[in-house]
Amino acid sequence: MTTTPDEKAEYNAFLAVCPSRQLLDRISNKWAVLILCALGGDASEQSGAPHAPKAMRFSELARLLAGVSQKMLTQTLRALERDGLLIRTVIPTVPVTVTYELTDLGLSLHHLTRGLRQWAQTHMDQVLANREAHDARAS
Repeated sequence: MTTTPDEKAEYNAFLAVCPSRQLLDRISNKWAVLILCALGGDASEQSGAPHAPKAMRFSELARLLAGVSQKMLTQTLRALERDGLLIRTVIPTVPVTVTYELTDLGLSLHHLTRGLRQWAQTHMDQVLANREAHDARAS
């Protein structure tokens, strides 16, 4: 989809060929959501500290995101960097230090993913009760 400077491309995620569908697939991934939330400072709010975006090292993210494999974390970070949602900074120390932080674009998405994470945590008891009731009816 090539556009002139005066035109704005129109995307429709309901169409199979629309590139926004690929983006939705990427940003709806649980690891992407949790990485955006972590870099947005949501993990510190669990301890009562004020929430502010912060740079984090790979090892910090790996510790925080229980259950993520090193391979999956690496793949997700690379994909988010490619999409311009986070920036990877290499600091020439011994050993080399690599940090990740949200770009302005990533921060704008973080505001949405934060709400999604909070909604899931807030409504989990109700969802579990609904699942149990549904499974009981289905048996």
